[in-house]
Amino acid sequence: MSLESIERGPVNFVISPGTYFVDHEMVVAGDEVTGFFDANAPALLIYPPQYPAIVMAKNTENQNVTVDYFDYLLISSDGNLKLNIAESTEIILTNDQAFNRYPGNRNLIVVYGPATKSIPAQTTPYKIIVLC
Repeated sequence: MSLESIERGPVNFVISPGTYFVDHEMVVAGDEVTGFFDANAPALLIYPPQYPAIVMAKNTENQNVTVDYFDYLLISSDGNLKLNIAESTEIILTNDQAFNRYPGNRNLIVVYGPATKSIPAQTTPYKIIVLC
């Protein structure tokens, strides 16, 4: 998938059967998307850069998506986002099965709306997808 990044210019994401598309959305030419990849994985030194996509999310106006490791307190690895789980928060696996355990200390895809302006920002997610 070839993208034109606002900050970095052209970028290629390698989509594989293991790439997770948030909400299983179909992406077509012209859609604005965000791609998530493992920044610690080796990458080919070519132009434009090419990354194996782990998660792809179609950008929507009232929805934010982040992919990160969240600790036991549900704070992201960079310390910028804290999750406050509500009864309405859907917690699932990538195959859409319910996840009935505590999602802390895991890699998560978090779909959320508004967040506080505190440090870390706090939000009540709409959906948490647990990456295996």
